[in-house]
Amino acid sequence: MNPENLENFLNKKTKLPKIIIIYGPTACWKTALSIDIARKLETEIIWADSRQIYKLLDIGTGKIKEEEKKWIKHHMIDFLNIDEEYSVWEYKKEAERLILEIHNKWKIPVICWWTWLYLDSIAFNFDIPEIKPDWVYREELEKIRLEKWNEFIWKMLEKIDSEYANELEINNHRYVIRWLEIFSQTWKSKKELKKKLPPKYDILFITPYDWDRQKLYSRINSRIEEMFSEWLLEEVNNILAKWYSKTDFGLNTIWYKEIITYLEWNITIEESKDLIKQHNRNYAKRQLTWFRKYENYK
Repeated sequence: MNPENLENFLNKKTKLPKIIIIYGPTACWKTALSIDIARKLETEIIWADSRQIYKLLDIGTGKIKEEEKKWIKHHMIDFLNIDEEYSVWEYKKEAERLILEIHNKWKIPVICWWTWLYLDSIAFNFDIPEIKPDWVYREELEKIRLEKWNEFIWKMLEKIDSEYANELEINNHRYVIRWLEIFSQTWKSKKELKKKLPPKYDILFITPYDWDRQKLYSRINSRIEEMFSEWLLEEVNNILAKWYSKTDFGLNTIWYKEIITYLEWNITIEESKDLIKQHNRNYAKRQLTWFRKYENYK
């Protein structure tokens, strides 16, 4: 981070309320940077992570520990049960409420990014209509998925909305099914449905990432080894022992899916580790592509 950029931003006169967004790929020290800036500004942090919102998902999501928070107030973290859904529309509504609340304390909020759809809803002020669930159609799609598997329903989405389909992992079946469900009610692609409104905030985008991809991949691998040493297997076992299902929303993510596959005796522990490393590298690569828009914004 260039301290001069931060000072210039703080001193800049603008009619729009200011926010600071920390972005970058997984394992690039975003959390540490957000803490440093929040301490300097004596402000609060809003998380933009679709997995750290869930209780019990601590080690596998890299959730910040209490002692690491440095007495800084953190929002939008650890407040949902694993089997509960949470939409981008809900995130945007609550995050904007918190931003206003923090501004009313004469502070500049720091938003720490992990989930790009969450962050885009704030950074680019997309108007996302609330579409009620169609549980009958959702169950129908889930039956199709279980019979023909994830790629089949992903191709269903690709036929009607190829742009959004290519933003999603094939195995991210929750999002795929949700958008098929929305399309069935609106007959609009995500781009058509998502309306961009005038800018709502003056934003400083900051990343700790130095564009050294090999160093990033090495950091990802080291982090994975650390998480296994921190009892990640026990975390997953404890979650499943509480009668949560492996298909619940919170568990449908990297780390947890691969470990559950190991626990079902389908792969070895080393194969599970290798898959997690591979999937994290693939995810980081997609993140690098996605956040070039933030580089352009600057």
